[in-house]
Order: sequence, then structure tokens, then C-alpha cells
Amino acid sequence: MALLEILHYPDPRLRKKARPVTHFDDALRKLVADMLETMYRAPGIGLAAPQINIAQRVVVIDISRENNTPQIFINPEIVESRGKDTMEEGCLSVPDTYDTVERAAWIRVKAMNTNGESFELECEGLLAVCVQHELDHLDGKLFVDRLSTLKRSRIRRKFEKAQRLAL
Repeated sequence: MALLEILHYPDPRLRKKARPVTHFDDALRKLVADMLETMYRAPGIGLAAPQINIAQRVVVIDISRENNTPQIFINPEIVESRGKDTMEEGCLSVPDTYDTVERAAWIRVKAMNTNGESFELECEGLLAVCVQHELDHLDGKLFVDRLSTLKRSRIRRKFEKAQRLAL
């Protein structure tokens, strides 16, 4: 397993739309293992492949306190959603930034596992928020895109300034 570099906002590579996975092989299983290790070390509860500059529809999530219940979603899509809920969100690609985002309170997600077998999962609460957040990454969206224009501008300026100071 290997730790992977997580891209940080406003890196334009985070805006690329991910392609569906077509090969369910050892390379995919290694990618998933590396993503899980990277997510746990960050530490985080979700990671999408575009965040590590891999334009594939792969998501890993573990909302357990013990980091022992990983969930893998290959080519995920939300097939049903209900209600509205708001929750504070953060993102490994937007470090040390948190804000309240409104999302569906309940979702049904359809995806595949690393063997290419399809499954559906009903999600609510933190898991529903996390799945929706990570699926946004697959479409080149970040949680800051769901904030007001003013908040988004302030966050962007903060990260651009940090990049300039790092040079």
C-alpha cells in the first residue's frame, strides 16, 4: 500500500469529471487499498479518486469511529433521494475549512464492488452526506460550490494566498 498525494483547492484537476471504471482487476483493488490508507492517514472519512488525480469513479468511505468499516463504491450513482438535511462539512481537498451544506436526508445509491458486482445501499445521516459529498467529487464539484458566492470567494482567496506564500 502507498500513501497518495491529495490535491488541494483550487487545483483545476479537482474539476475533472471522472470516467466509469471498466476493469475490475488487481490494479483497481490496489488503488482502493491505497485510497483507504491515504484517507485513514489524512485523517478523513471519505475520499474520491479525483482528489488523488485519478479520473475514475471510485469512492472509499469509513464513518466508523474505529476506522474498521470501509465501504467501497465503484461507478456509484444516486438512484433515489428524499428530504433535506443540513450538516457541517469539511474536505480533505479543502483543509481546515468547514461550513454547513444542505443535502438530501436519505438516498439510495447503486454501485459496484471491486469484483464488478452491483449492489444498492440506503443511506441516511452522516453516511448519506458523505456519499453525496464524494459523488460530487466524481463530477468535478466541491462542497464549497454549494456555498454562497461570497463564502466561496473568501475561501478561494485564502487558498490562493496560501499557495503564493508557499512559493
